[in-house]
Amino acid sequence: MNLTILYRGPLASCNYDCPYCPFAKRHDPPQLLAADRAALTRFTDWVTATTDLRLSVLFTPWGEGLTRSWYRKAMVELSHLPHLDRVVIQTNLAARVEWLAEAAPDRVALWSTYHPGQVTREQFLARCARLDELGIRYSVGVVGLPEHLAEARALRAALPESVYLWVNAAEGLTYDPAEESVWTALDPLFGYSVRPHPSLGRPCHAGETAVSVAGDGTVRRCHFLPEPIGNLYDGSWRAALRSRDCTTAVCDCHIGYVHLKPLGLREVFAGGVLERIPAVWPVSGAPAAVGHPARTLPVVAIGAGVSGPGVSRCGVSGPGGRCGAPDRSTV
Repeated sequence: MNLTILYRGPLASCNYDCPYCPFAKRHDPPQLLAADRAALTRFTDWVTATTDLRLSVLFTPWGEGLTRSWYRKAMVELSHLPHLDRVVIQTNLAARVEWLAEAAPDRVALWSTYHPGQVTREQFLARCARLDELGIRYSVGVVGLPEHLAEARALRAALPESVYLWVNAAEGLTYDPAEESVWTALDPLFGYSVRPHPSLGRPCHAGETAVSVAGDGTVRRCHFLPEPIGNLYDGSWRAALRSRDCTTAVCDCHIGYVHLKPLGLREVFAGGVLERIPAVWPVSGAPAAVGHPARTLPVVAIGAGVSGPGVSRCGVSGPGGRCGAPDRSTV
C-alpha cells in the first residue's frame, strides 16, 4: 500500500517578515522548540519502523523548518529508507543547502518559495543553482501580488527552463481576465489557484491514500478537516482509511485540492505531487527536464467567477507555502 503523509508539528517560528504572513518573524520559546524536535523524532522513528507501507512524506510546518537542524537531519535520514518514495519540505530556501549532499538525491525534494523583499533574487538563485549542482529536485513559487510581478518575471527568466515556477493567487485579490492572463503566462496552471474548487460531496484521495499528521500523532484526512480519524502511534488510523467524499464546501489550497479526484491533478503532477512539479514540465519548445518529455501543459481556462476578498486561496500562506493556518491572511 502507498500512503502519503503531510506532517506538521508545533513549530511556528520564521526568520522572514513577509507582510502577508501571520507567522512573520515569530519566535518560538525554547520549550516549544524542544517539543517540536521530540515530536519530529518520534515521527521519523515511526516512519523508519513502518516497513509494511510504501511511504511518502511532505513536511508542511507553520514556520521555516530548514533553519532547524532536526528537520535537516530528518530529511537526510528518511531519504535513505528503502520503503520511502519521497521526502519533501516546504521552505523559503533561507538556509544553506550543503547538507543535502548527504541525502539520496532521487528521494528528496524541495517545495520552495521566493519572497521578494526578504531575500535578493541573486541570493535565492544562488541557492537554486546549488540545488542543481547537487541534483536535487525542486519547484519555485511566488505569491501573485502585483508588486511581485516584475520579480516573478525576472526569476522565471533566470531559472533553468527545467524548473517549474508556480504562482499562487493572493488572498483578497480579484484577478480580471487580463491580470489572470499575465500570471498564467508565467504559470500555465495558475487558474487552479485562482478559483476555489467546489468539494462538498466530491471524492478525494485524502483519508484514503493521503493523510495529515500532527505533532502528537493525531491523524486527519487532510489539514482542512478537523475531525480525527485516529492516532498514528496506536494504529487506530489504519482501519479508518477508505474512500470518502469531502465534507467541506470548497477546497482552495494546493496541498488539499491536488487530491480531489475530479480535478485529476495527481495525473498532472504524477511523480511530483509532493514537490509540486508537473509530470510534463517544461512546456513544449523548452528543454525537457531529466526524465520528463517536453509536452504542452493543460492551460487552465481564463474566465469569470474568480474569487474575491474573504476567500482563502492557499499554498503560500507563509515562507514555505504553508496551508491551513488559523489565520490564512494570504496564500
